[in-house]
Amino acid sequence: MKRFELWLANLSAYLGGESSLARPVVILQTNLLNEVYPSTIVCPLTNNFKDDVEILRIRVESVHLSHKSDIMVDHIITLDNRRFIKKLGKLTPKQIERVTYSLKVILDL
Repeated sequence: MKRFELWLANLSAYLGGESSLARPVVILQTNLLNEVYPSTIVCPLTNNFKDDVEILRIRVESVHLSHKSDIMVDHIITLDNRRFIKKLGKLTPKQIERVTYSLKVILDL
């Protein structure tokens, strides 16, 4: 896994449970930790769109996704690496720039 890649991940409450909530996520964590650390910091994506929240949501249209989605920059979570199902692709340079900017704003960095 690499920073700013799109992955399909299991976000269900129980790892390995029968019902799974598979959702695309964006990897936020530095590549220095991605190969050796047992969990990864991500932002989930949603297709439940909200208007007038540009800093908190970033619209993504990608050949790697089945439909338009929003990156929920305000929903940063850490997932066990066993939850990752498959790589879907990578954000574009413009999308990476927008995610980076939004993270700096909401985290006051």
